[in-house]
Amino acid sequence: MTDPQIAIMMLGIFILIIFFGFPIAFTLMALGVIFGYYAYFNPGRMWRDYDRALEAGAGNWELLETWIGGFFNNRIFDLFVNQTYSVMANEVLTAVPLFLFMGYIVERANIVDRLFSTLYIAAKRLPGAMAVAALITCALFATATGIVGAVVTLMGLLAFPAMLKARYNTGFASGVICAGGTLGILIPPSIMLIVYAAASGVSIVRLYAGALLPGFLLAGLYLVYIIGRSILQPSVAPKPSEEDVGDIPTARLILMVLTSFVPLAVLIMAVLGSILFGLATPTEAASAGALGGLALAVAYRALTWQRLREAVYLTMKTTAMVCWLFVGSWTFSSVFSYLGGEHLITEFVTGLDISPLTFLILAQLIIFLLGWPLEWSEIIIIFVPIFLPLLPHFGVDPLFFGILVALNLQTSFLTPPMAMSAYYLKGIAPPHVQLVEIFRGCMPFLAMVFLAMVVLYNIPGIVFWLPEVIYGR
Repeated sequence: MTDPQIAIMMLGIFILIIFFGFPIAFTLMALGVIFGYYAYFNPGRMWRDYDRALEAGAGNWELLETWIGGFFNNRIFDLFVNQTYSVMANEVLTAVPLFLFMGYIVERANIVDRLFSTLYIAAKRLPGAMAVAALITCALFATATGIVGAVVTLMGLLAFPAMLKARYNTGFASGVICAGGTLGILIPPSIMLIVYAAASGVSIVRLYAGALLPGFLLAGLYLVYIIGRSILQPSVAPKPSEEDVGDIPTARLILMVLTSFVPLAVLIMAVLGSILFGLATPTEAASAGALGGLALAVAYRALTWQRLREAVYLTMKTTAMVCWLFVGSWTFSSVFSYLGGEHLITEFVTGLDISPLTFLILAQLIIFLLGWPLEWSEIIIIFVPIFLPLLPHFGVDPLFFGILVALNLQTSFLTPPMAMSAYYLKGIAPPHVQLVEIFRGCMPFLAMVFLAMVVLYNIPGIVFWLPEVIYGR
C-alpha cells in the first residue's frame, strides 16, 4: 500500500472505532502515535545507539536498556510532546476555561429562574408569552455558558414544567427549550467559535463580529415562529389568566427587570463589546466575565463553597476534554497530512469540477451527518480542518464557512435519531412526555435553521458587514 492509501485507512479505522463508543481524544492520540511510528520510522536512528553499545561490548541489561531507548527514538514522540505543549500554550484556547467558569457560576447562582420569571411577566401580553420568555432566557443563558446540555437541562427543569402546567402543547414547549438551548453555539461569546478560531487560524474577534447578526437572525426566526404559531393556533400556547401572572405594578416590574435581566445582559454585552472593539483580548474579557459571574453570584447571595467547587470541577473537566481533543486531533492530522492523506482528498475534491455552491452543500451535508454521532467540539477539531485547505480553491472565505458551520451544528442537536437536545430534555422531563413528541416539536425549529442558512448564503453581507465596519476589509 502507498502512504496516501495508509492515511485513508487510518481515517477509516478512526471512523469505525468511534462508532463503537471509544473515547474520541484518546483514539486520535493512539492512532496518531501508531501510524506516526510507521510514518516517521527510521531504522538508522532507531538502531544507531544499539549498534554502538554492541560494539563497545555492553552487557545484556545495558543492551536491553539501549534497545528500549531506541524503540522510543522516533519523531512521532517528539511531535506528540510538541503538539501537547502547543495546545497548552495557545493563547486563544486560554479563554475557554474562563468562559466556561463564567457560565457554570451563572448556572449555579439562581440567576436563570429570576430571569425567566421576570421575562414572563414582562411579556405576558404577547401571544405565547411563556415560550417567548423561555426562548430569550435560553438565548441569554446559552450565550453565557455555551454548554448546550447545561442550558437544556436547567431550562427543562425550570421552564418546561411551567409551560406544561400552563397547558402548552408538549411538542411546542419541547421545541422551544431544545432550540433555545443550542443558540450559545452561534451567538458570541461562543466557546465553539473560539475552538474554530484555534483550528482555522481565523481571527476570533472577526468571528465574533461575523456571528452576531446571524445569531440574532436565527433567534429572531425562532421568535417569529413562536409568536406566529401562537396567533394562528392558540391552543398550543394558551393565554395566561390574570391569576397566573397577577397585576404587577409598573415600578415593581421595572425593578424586577433591573435586578434580574439587566445584570446578566450587561455582563454579556460588556464581555462581548470589549472583545469586538479591541478594549481587551478574548482571554482578558473572559477573565473579567468570570469575575463578573462571581460578583453576580455574591450579589444574589447564591455563592457557596459547594457551588464554587462544582463550577471549578466542571470547568476543568470540560477544558481538559477540549484540550486533549486538540492534542489528539493535531497529532492525528499531522500524521495524516505527512502520509499524503490531505493531499489525496484535496486532489479528489478539486478533480470533481464542482461549483462553490455544490462544495458548500456537500461540506455542510457531511457536517450535518457527522452531528449525529459526534459532539460539536469533535467535528470542529477533527473534521472541519479537512475542509479548510479546500476553501481557497472554491473561493470560500473561512470566516463565512465558520459561521455556516456554527449554524449547521444547531441541527446536530435537533435532528433525530441522535438529537442530543431532545435526549437532555427527555432525561429530566415528566414520564408522560414521549421522546417522539420532543422530536416532533424540534422539527419546525430545524426548518428555521435551514432557512437561516439559505438566507445567509444569498445575503453574505449579514456575516461580513459588521466585521468590515469595525475592522475594515
